[in-house]
Amino acid sequence: MSRISPSKKIIILVMILALPGFLYYLLTVKGKNRYMPLPFFGPKELAKTSHKVHGKVIPDTIYHQLPDFKLIDQTGKVVTNKDFDDRIFVASFFYTHCPTVCNTINKNVNALLSDYAKNKMICFVSITVDPDRDSVSVLKEYSKKYNPPGVKWYFLTGDTTTIYPLARKGFLVNAVKVDNDNFIYSDKLILIDKEKRIRGYYSGTSTKDITKLNDEIKVLIAEELRKNDEPLY
Repeated sequence: MSRISPSKKIIILVMILALPGFLYYLLTVKGKNRYMPLPFFGPKELAKTSHKVHGKVIPDTIYHQLPDFKLIDQTGKVVTNKDFDDRIFVASFFYTHCPTVCNTINKNVNALLSDYAKNKMICFVSITVDPDRDSVSVLKEYSKKYNPPGVKWYFLTGDTTTIYPLARKGFLVNAVKVDNDNFIYSDKLILIDKEKRIRGYYSGTSTKDITKLNDEIKVLIAEELRKNDEPLY
């Protein structure tokens, strides 16, 4: 087996040390985005306003946004869409007596939350599709399994006349009661930006999708920070 010469070792070491800085340069060179921006989901329409790019007039686009809503969290506090102003959040649907899927999804949410426990820009929202049984006290007891820090993970309840339309028309996912013990609901984790726009869907039971969501949360954070000319570190 041939040995690597000392000079080659030095070159390899320099390349390894330089790579992160080079990648950072590619992402931020001249203050411009060099990463692939996240898409917008849902219906959209052209606005009457416009902006210029390289001298060309481009019509502004109005993207789908979550409607106003009012629900109640596990502490009994009323929560509205205003509570998420200037915050990125990840939403999902569940019910506390769900036998398997919900537990897997919420364990994955809990793992994600640990990565962002100190980041004030990020929070998580789990909305029950069975508010008849998932009262405030039930959600409070259920949340103890995860013990989320502060107002980082909201477990929300309300009534079906609010929750089901919010799921279908707001988050654009299914939510319907089949019978007393069965519900049709999405297993997706839904990434929402500060303007209440949908930026991604991810299977809450897929390790690959959870990793992708974690990466794309970081992309969205970078996007929001650049809007305000805030430092990335």
